[in-house]
Amino acid sequence: MTAGTATAFLSAFRIYRDRRVVLIAVLGFASGLPLALTLATLSAWLAKVGIGRTTIGLFALVGLPYALKFLWSPLVDGLRLPWLSRRLGRRRGWMLASQVLVALAIGAMGLTDPARVPATTAALALAVAFLSATQDIVIDAWRVEILAAREQGAGAAAVQLGYRIGMLASGAGALYIADAYGFAVAYIVMAAVMAVGMAATLLAREPKPPPARTPAQGSGGVPGWIERHVVAPFTDVLARPGWVAILLFIVLYKFGDAIAGVMANPFFIALGFSLSAIASITKVFGVAATLLGVVVGGVMVARVGIFRALVTGGVLQMLSNLMFAVQAAAGPDAWVLTATIAIENFSGGMGTAAFVAYISRLCSFEFTATQYALFSSLASVGRTVLSSGGGWLADQLDWMWFFVASAGCALPGLAVLVWLSGRGDDSRAMQTS
Repeated sequence: MTAGTATAFLSAFRIYRDRRVVLIAVLGFASGLPLALTLATLSAWLAKVGIGRTTIGLFALVGLPYALKFLWSPLVDGLRLPWLSRRLGRRRGWMLASQVLVALAIGAMGLTDPARVPATTAALALAVAFLSATQDIVIDAWRVEILAAREQGAGAAAVQLGYRIGMLASGAGALYIADAYGFAVAYIVMAAVMAVGMAATLLAREPKPPPARTPAQGSGGVPGWIERHVVAPFTDVLARPGWVAILLFIVLYKFGDAIAGVMANPFFIALGFSLSAIASITKVFGVAATLLGVVVGGVMVARVGIFRALVTGGVLQMLSNLMFAVQAAAGPDAWVLTATIAIENFSGGMGTAAFVAYISRLCSFEFTATQYALFSSLASVGRTVLSSGGGWLADQLDWMWFFVASAGCALPGLAVLVWLSGRGDDSRAMQTS
């Protein structure tokens, strides 16, 4: 490497010192914080108070708003909040409103008793998920609009880093607090931590509004608004050849990973691992393995193309589920757990990097916010609706055969991927970036 090349390489990292990119990372933290509180941490809480596996599996349905956020994303994109939008701007007004409401819902959730009144816990978990999904919509839109095209890669990396740290805080951090002081205190502390995201929103600047789009039929008022913000982004997707298979692939790619993940914490608790051990190995170490996998997955996308990276990540995700079967045979062995988490999270990170690259390439620039909400919502279906039967399946099988079956759930997504590649209908999304 020449001196000039080395200088250019090092100068590329200066973007990460940009104030906007730093704020994106902090907002990513606020975006990632609520997720574990309605999924993994919640499942550990339910298992700890003696809730049955089938019920725990059904609790995964509280994550449904993440799968349906595309339905109200046009409202977030096109409506201004009466007072906040006038004071802070369209994007920041929505961000602050959603963050305050998320914090209140998390705190209220911590005051419930799932052992006695699980319906109240479920209702508040659903509220947290809905408000968190709304926050995700507006943060994604703000990130895209605040950065120039050449800065989008740094913005994506920053938001993912913040998101993972947020999940670590509400996963490992909440479990550590719960182990010492109980889940009520853990959830109240997590509600207070949401203030970090609110501070970032107040420090951020409002991006310039996107250029207005003229309705196709020249209509104004409500019809014109609906055409611009509701109809056009979706008709653009439906006009593409092979769109049914594309959307089916988005739903199925992470299915096997999700159905195993929803029962992972109940599995570890059933084996006899303490909450602190789960936090130390599956959360802290697991996040590091995931980030390493994301880096390797990103390199693979650049080197061999999105299709090969998707196949490699998908196959490794499928095989990594079999490590849980090995764990079931080994019992509460911390070293086997470390290997299981390392392999599962590393392969999951690789698959995620390729998958995010794929759905990003699918978005038309004119409709990035709404279409990304649509594609990421569909991806959440595998983690919520499809994976909600994981508890029932675990009740029908022993743990070893449950995880073998979960590996088989990855096959449909891989089959659709191979079919799509053979058709070449969306070659721009499959090519090397």
